[in-house]
Amino acid sequence: MKIATYNVNGINGRLDNLLRWMDEAEPDVVCLQELKAPNDKFPRREIERAGYGAIWNGQKSWNGVAILARGSAPLETRRGLPGDPEDIQSRYIEAAVDGVLIGCLYLPNGNPRPGPKFDYKLAWFKRLSDYAAELLELEVPVVIAGDFNVMPDEMDVYNPERWVDDALFHPDVRRAFGDLVGQGWTDALRTVHPDERIYTFWKYLRNAYARDAGLRIDHFLLSPGLAERLSDAGVDKAVRGWEHASDHAPTWMILND
Repeated sequence: MKIATYNVNGINGRLDNLLRWMDEAEPDVVCLQELKAPNDKFPRREIERAGYGAIWNGQKSWNGVAILARGSAPLETRRGLPGDPEDIQSRYIEAAVDGVLIGCLYLPNGNPRPGPKFDYKLAWFKRLSDYAAELLELEVPVVIAGDFNVMPDEMDVYNPERWVDDALFHPDVRRAFGDLVGQGWTDALRTVHPDERIYTFWKYLRNAYARDAGLRIDHFLLSPGLAERLSDAGVDKAVRGWEHASDHAPTWMILND
């Protein structure tokens, strides 16, 4: 079972790239972030013609998440992260696919810091951790995948000293990620590549992709039983170099049956 996560940075504007990558990579499940489209503008027909069923939680101009499943319809189990009924940002969706519970998220960026956006990020992280603990108690196979907007370690950022005060690398955010993983989750990409600088995002500015000045901010967290099935993981880095590409590259992992 090949599961991928991909921040498309505007699904309609980059639909051709998404469909091309899906045709080449043949993932079984795709978690998408930053749809930047309301629900009625999601390209359902094009996705279905590519052979995928889909559920999505959109929002005009911002945010938005979706789960695609090849040859089947994802069974939606949750829309929106619990803990704050007044939070209407489209950042979390969850579905069961082939016996695996998959949570797709787009965690807040949090910049500028300090300020209300950073406070919102930490509060959202707390809600995620509380809910993730509940998922572990279910003792079922769970994947939490998506753009976490956090570099957990210095190996995950091309120039760590320049990012210390940024909301993606601030000690409070890294600590929150560490506490989340410490519940018993496995960081799939780092497990497969324990000593490698491997990035999933490159800014559009200052020729960052060509210089490989990247960040690892897209992650898979696996529940204990599912972690035993992990066989491989990687990043389709070349996709970032396509014309009109997202600033993220698709990230994937493979689970044994």
